[in-house]
Amino acid sequence: MSRFLKRTGTTDLNVFYPIRSECEADVPTTRFKPRSGKTLSARRWHASFSQEGHLDIAKVLRLIQRGGVHPSIKGVVWEFLLGCYDPNSTFEERNQIKEQRRQQYSVWKSECRTMVPVIGTGKFLTSPLIDDDELPIDESLIGVPISDKKTLRWMQTIHQIGLDVVRTDQALVFYENESNQAELWDVLAVYAWIDNDIGYVQGYFFCRMNEICSPLVILLDNEADSFWCFERAMRRMRENFRTSASSMGVQSHLSTLSQIMKTVDPQLHQHLEDLDAGEYLFAFRMLMVLFRREFSFVDTLYLWELMWAMEYDPKLFSLYEESEVTRTDDTTPAINDKLWKKYGKFQRKNLQTGNTEQQFSALSVFLVASVLEIKNRRILKEAKGVEDVVKILGDITSHLDAKKACDEALKIQKKYLSKAKKP
Repeated sequence: MSRFLKRTGTTDLNVFYPIRSECEADVPTTRFKPRSGKTLSARRWHASFSQEGHLDIAKVLRLIQRGGVHPSIKGVVWEFLLGCYDPNSTFEERNQIKEQRRQQYSVWKSECRTMVPVIGTGKFLTSPLIDDDELPIDESLIGVPISDKKTLRWMQTIHQIGLDVVRTDQALVFYENESNQAELWDVLAVYAWIDNDIGYVQGYFFCRMNEICSPLVILLDNEADSFWCFERAMRRMRENFRTSASSMGVQSHLSTLSQIMKTVDPQLHQHLEDLDAGEYLFAFRMLMVLFRREFSFVDTLYLWELMWAMEYDPKLFSLYEESEVTRTDDTTPAINDKLWKKYGKFQRKNLQTGNTEQQFSALSVFLVASVLEIKNRRILKEAKGVEDVVKILGDITSHLDAKKACDEALKIQKKYLSKAKKP
């Protein structure tokens, strides 16, 4: 349940996600409004569980895809959408899993606090701990000797996380409270410690992991629960943040976007090619942080839950629980009608067509294609260079309709799959 609901007892969206008074003029009005009979309400959510706690996920997905999730229950619903829990589990089983995860998070956080004692105090750091010679700047802020490269790299990252935390969702009243900023810092710091491969990455064009984590810290009351939701979200997105000297992780999505546009709208694709925009780098930010800059905060939450519901795969939770398990994609599984309903609309179409490669299984790529189609005429008429494309797309920032964009993305997916199958 949202911490704002517990404090206010109201269902007004402006109270769930209050805006600082000095920022109100710069924050666009949200398009998302809970709609009776379509939005997943608290009443309908609780009625979707059996007496033992089994969740009717097909019913829940249907409602989310029609009208999103009511703010009072977004956090707990997202835990299921992100694969934290198996819908077939019981209340008792989930409580045990939750307690185990909270204990594990506490262990990891204690490890981090041993190295940097500020962690867990309600404060956070924005100044570097390590200088260019890899030596401590202020030994009083470091709890242990730096004895290995992992610890060194992590400590070099800590202050960057702090700088990004200060920039996070600055218009929201929530982050006027330093302890809330510190909670976001703690979650990101612990994640950076346990993810040996990716750690914490700011990304190109200032696309930061904090933009993915922030809504989860706001929606879930318990810090450990926020961490585990973020960890699940990053399992979907972490490859986007993988970088090397020669490539960016999100490039595979950009390549797929190019292929999709070339198939569904060859005229627009050729125009972008002529403008030297055929690599679609202008879409980098949309894909990296899932449209955080293109939608208002509230509409971003709505967009994400629509996407995750449409992409939902009932097998995901088992993969999340056992990382060593791998999917086989050599054949399309035989699935009966009852089980089909437990898949989201987008994922169902992927399975029906055998289109299970990861880059083609990302709804976000088709969402970018839908945005381009929305602005098709203007791009063809007005864009004389890459900067014009960027400006045209920038004009839609925070004014997109999430539901229409997702519906259009599904149409483009259908069109692409149909045309791609032809010789």
